[in-house]
Amino acid sequence: MAKLYFRYGAMNSGKSTALLQAAFNYEERGQRVVLTKPQVDTKGEDHIVSRLGVSREVDFLIPAGASLRDLFHRHRDADPAGTLWEGLEDSGPTAAKPVACLLVDEAQFLTSEQVDDLLRIAVLDDTPVLAYGIRTDFRTQSFPGSARLMDLAHALEELKTICRCGRKALFNSRRTGDRMIFDGDQVAIDGDDVWYESLCAACYLEASGGRLG
Repeated sequence: MAKLYFRYGAMNSGKSTALLQAAFNYEERGQRVVLTKPQVDTKGEDHIVSRLGVSREVDFLIPAGASLRDLFHRHRDADPAGTLWEGLEDSGPTAAKPVACLLVDEAQFLTSEQVDDLLRIAVLDDTPVLAYGIRTDFRTQSFPGSARLMDLAHALEELKTICRCGRKALFNSRRTGDRMIFDGDQVAIDGDDVWYESLCAACYLEASGGRLG
């Protein structure tokens, strides 16, 4: 039976880089992978973008509320160009090349129901799923997708990064310019107006005046 893996870490812990490396490793051995991410993540539009400058187009985006398993089945049964695989007329249809792994970036933005679909893909469709994301938001509160992955994943792996002080970073601080923000919508994509810094617990509490959530 295939498994659902959740690989999580604070911002700048190399999650997207690790995903793209995993995809490369599978394909180097002649295996087929499917890459996806939630549509709400507008950074890079339809690409997974690593902070090292590496990027790759996803096979499909996941709209909010969509059935992730249905989307996966549609792309599993299609060739890379998006058309259904067909054999020669005299031999009938042929099966699409099996998917060796489904790789999901920014998995914290999934709904709980979509994470349930990831487990179904792993267990019922026998396809390994590697989901990458951050565990908590800038208020130290869990994202729904991450919380559900913590509930369901067969294996959890923390990808580590360091705080500006040199300690292990745990939390993600949201900033506008030089100002740290502790209120607002849970989702604000890293860009021109908003950016994030990974901090250890001590530096986060110092910056927030002891505030959590």
